Amino acid sequence: MALWRARSKKQERERLAALAGEASADAAVAMEAEAAQAEADAARAEADTTQTDDAGRTGTAQTDGAQQPGSTGTAVAEPLEAGGTEHADESDITGRLDTTGAADLDEAPPPPPAPPDLTAAAFFDVDNTMMVGASIFHFARGLASRKYFTASDLAGFAMQQLRFRVGGKEGNVDGIREQGLSFVAGATVEQLTEVGEEIYDELMADKIWAGTRALAQMHLDAGQRVWLVTATPVELAAIIARRLGLTGALGTVAESVDGVYTGRLVGDLLHGRAKAHAVRALAAREGLNLRRCTAYSDSQNDVPMLSVVGTAVAVNPDAELRDTARARGWEIRDFRTGRKAAKIGVPSVLGAGAVAGAVAGAVAHRRR
Repeated sequence: MALWRARSKKQERERLAALAGEASADAAVAMEAEAAQAEADAARAEADTTQTDDAGRTGTAQTDGAQQPGSTGTAVAEPLEAGGTEHADESDITGRLDTTGAADLDEAPPPPPAPPDLTAAAFFDVDNTMMVGASIFHFARGLASRKYFTASDLAGFAMQQLRFRVGGKEGNVDGIREQGLSFVAGATVEQLTEVGEEIYDELMADKIWAGTRALAQMHLDAGQRVWLVTATPVELAAIIARRLGLTGALGTVAESVDGVYTGRLVGDLLHGRAKAHAVRALAAREGLNLRRCTAYSDSQNDVPMLSVVGTAVAVNPDAELRDTARARGWEIRDFRTGRKAAKIGVPSVLGAGAVAGAVAGAVAHRRR
């Protein structure tokens, strides 16, 4: 009986992970399409504005060029102010011309962009891979500063995360999964996006690993698309991706009805095996060849995602992932300084799930 229950529980978790992955891939594709449409609309509006301005300038030039009755057609110079000169200093003009010419000679034209590589892509974990610490923890700090809950609540769920990290028991995730992202219940998607933009500027923008960002740019320069993969809410993940100039993001999908969050998840938090499901689902939708794709992560928890692509790279790896990477011959990149791979901020191994659940508990308690 116990074995049957364990097997049934495992199957249910796998089902929820698959559902989370499918939902995340659908959200990523929809957001990418919306962004492309918005960009096209903006370009069309700019073109219309340019045409209108050009037509206005043409009409003005024609009107100005028409000679008024009684006019001789001779231009009359405006009087100079006292102390003014009619011509700019010759040496000043020469200096400006020389500088401009030198700049034109020194600046080589940028190389043409690489043709799109539609079957290859890169997937980056966020917490401690692309960003120092856990993005959901930074988000929680921003919410606390906006009185969604108190600093003591923040300290409380940070301690819960620490206990989880030390205990390392999978059972601790059950309550987190049930609570999900209830801290956004009743808020609108628009509100969360607006707050997320502010929090990114305040608490995240200066925490991006320059080395990891350079790796992402390398893929973009090669014509490949780049997605973030994180347990952070997909709306916040999309903000991070857009600010970094990336293609998009796979993240946890919180259920919403008519643009208002219900406080429930679609499937599960996007961590562990759910990330692997999301990458597979997105690859199927986008026509990617996973053997030509690359994935980056710091966490042993992301081995399922790292294992579904052709090239896996351990970035700022925890001890377990470092051992796994060495055993499997994966590349290791460590951009940290100081003591031996010291953890910075809230750990990322199931950290986003633990923090999200703890935030949910704190906020739900205060709202009651």
